[in-house]
Amino acid sequence: MLKQSAEFADLGMMDYKAAWEYQEALMQKNLQVKSLMHQQAEPADPLLSDTKNYLLFVEHPPVYTLGKSGKMEHVLIGEEERINKGIQFFHTNRGGDITFHGPGQVVGYPIFDLEKFYTDIGRYLRALEEVMILTLGEYGIEGGRSAGETGVWLDVGIKGSERKICAMGVRCSRWITMHGFALNVNTDLDYFNYIIPCGIQHKKVTSLASELGSTINMEELKQKLIKNFENVFGIDLIKQ
Repeated sequence: MLKQSAEFADLGMMDYKAAWEYQEALMQKNLQVKSLMHQQAEPADPLLSDTKNYLLFVEHPPVYTLGKSGKMEHVLIGEEERINKGIQFFHTNRGGDITFHGPGQVVGYPIFDLEKFYTDIGRYLRALEEVMILTLGEYGIEGGRSAGETGVWLDVGIKGSERKICAMGVRCSRWITMHGFALNVNTDLDYFNYIIPCGIQHKKVTSLASELGSTINMEELKQKLIKNFENVFGIDLIKQ
């Protein structure tokens, strides 16, 4: 298979709505390319199409986002209190339930054309999880998967000790992806007390800093994520 490339950008701190709109714009560009391809008498090979892959890293100000299958009862804080605490709220078009984004968290948005990789959402999600598992391993943390629960966990299978460290939720249209993952690095975990994270009862949330007992160098961690993205997806990330 032809090795793919992706444009990489670290957007820094960005409002959730602005980042969402940016993702949507990139997705729509790719969808327009696909529409033109399918109008041709002999559609081109998807591997050779002019769609582009992107990987965005970002941090958001405090915000709760609810996926299209999420339930409002998993939000435990009233609107007035939430506003007083400076936490935004958005219904989104990704999969999954309620989650939190905030400072000290690496949020990743791959806008990938899966027709250039494999047309299998489950495999794509497992690959995202593998990137996180490999990155955690470089810090001596053993991440794992929990059956039926997308994301990356610690102490999977040890009842009462399971802790989620990375949440995931994606959208896919004509095999173009958007949204992605949120890895808790130096995240203030108190924000998770006001929701039922991912709609999963009786399981905790953790961060890399909490597990290691010290603040993590975010730039160093991002470089590890980039390397593992390239290895797992067989892709070259090109900085914008």
